Amino acid sequence: MKSLLLMVTVVAFGAGLPLLAQHEEHIGAAPAKKMTNAEKIRVATSAGPADIAKGATIMDMGADGKMVELRKGTNGWMCMAQPEAMCLDKQWQNWADAWMSKKDPKITGTGVAYMLHGDEGASNTDPFATGKTATNNWVVSGPHIMVLTSDPKQLDALPTDWRNGGPWVMWKGTKYAHIMVPTTAMPASK
Repeated sequence: MKSLLLMVTVVAFGAGLPLLAQHEEHIGAAPAKKMTNAEKIRVATSAGPADIAKGATIMDMGADGKMVELRKGTNGWMCMAQPEAMCLDKQWQNWADAWMSKKDPKITGTGVAYMLHGDEGASNTDPFATGKTATNNWVVSGPHIMVLTSDPKQLDALPTDWRNGGPWVMWKGTKYAHIMVPTTAMPASK
């Protein structure tokens, strides 16, 4: 799980809007008040559908850099508030561990992850880029769903251009390729 939180450092629904503002303040450049565990749980659970998030394990990065369980789950999903709010199924949790270890992901079925607050940005071509460059096709995604497939050939027909408004493949041609499905209009490139 520790590696999963590290992965997301590189890579709004009603009541979720104030939580998003609170989340953005927390991860932004300006100093923000420290979130309580209850606030972290609210932000984490707002990253995915309520029926999934209510039974998810909630994880957080402790002061010592180790993963801390804030709430034990019952459904196999894991959500976190920081550094970017998301909810991941077991396939995505396995994928993240492989990514952190630079090993081949072992995807045995369809994987789904939710980032309903969007993200801070990632390269669309380099799975290990940590910042925008002139050549790494940096994209900041609004609210979206991410999909893994156990058959990478299914990705061949999908585009990599996120500006078309529909699903696209991030990191196409790598062992970490996955489908990005926007749930709102994509923001302009920054």
